Amino acid sequence: MTLPMTVPSPGLPARVRIHEVGARDGLQNEQVTVETEVKAEFIRRLADAGLTTIEATSFVHPEWVPQLADAERLYPLVGDLPVALPVLVPNERGLDRALKLGARRIAVFASATESFAKANLNRTVDEALAMFEPVVARAKAEGVQVRGYLSMCFGDPWEGQVPVPQVVRVCRALVDMGCDELSLGDTIGVATPGHVRALLTALDEQGVPTEALGVHFHDTYGQALANTLAALHHGVTTVDASAGGLGGCPYAKSATGNLATEDLVWMLQGLGIDTGVDLGRLVATSVWMADHLGRPSPSRTVRALSHTASHKEQ
Repeated sequence: MTLPMTVPSPGLPARVRIHEVGARDGLQNEQVTVETEVKAEFIRRLADAGLTTIEATSFVHPEWVPQLADAERLYPLVGDLPVALPVLVPNERGLDRALKLGARRIAVFASATESFAKANLNRTVDEALAMFEPVVARAKAEGVQVRGYLSMCFGDPWEGQVPVPQVVRVCRALVDMGCDELSLGDTIGVATPGHVRALLTALDEQGVPTEALGVHFHDTYGQALANTLAALHHGVTTVDASAGGLGGCPYAKSATGNLATEDLVWMLQGLGIDTGVDLGRLVATSVWMADHLGRPSPSRTVRALSHTASHKEQ
């Protein structure tokens, strides 16, 4: 298989942990509901490709996200895997469901803007934070690791540009609440590298540790890899990505797909940064899932490498 030439660049981390979101954030945006057994096989294949953190599902009300209504059936099918399997929980009821099945990593989903908080949770930003407080407290008391997702960190389809101090305030609240990790979401893909550096610097100044941060970029304007590289230069070592570039955001219609895991791995391999991921197996997994979804993968790397492989077979 074709691989990039490795040319390390100074000032970058030696290893990056990929937080794979395709099975949750990716599949929740599909128009058709993927069978539970196919989802389980998808997660198993992602683990076999070397991904060590795979977001499995979401314990939300089925009316909110019908594509993930099978969380109780799915989680036991993959719970034996030797990888981290975080799950999204919106409230205490969701936490109860997750804990009952033995989940040891959860995530809550906050917003940096009032408009998105209203659209996603039907609450103000502060009301949503208040709803998460008992969820985080109970999870921590149970020894469960908590991730805080923060949407609209760089732009909002209703409000436009989002002031950096506004984002920092909510980040600080999530850290003070007890979140072990924050994922900074560019939900509509409008961030640029300078904006990324400005937010990360502001978080530094407010005492939010860089090692507790992950980045979650969408590729609406083709900036996801550039923004990721800016974050890596700042010291971030956790990057969210979705196998095959699956996913968007059901509440933000202008959002396109997540950063494709294969595109990220290609760049990181070229920079000599270790991920532990077998790119060939990952590409094969995304091709397999694309076949189940009935459409080609949007990942440029998947298309390039699968095209090269098909030509070699002819």
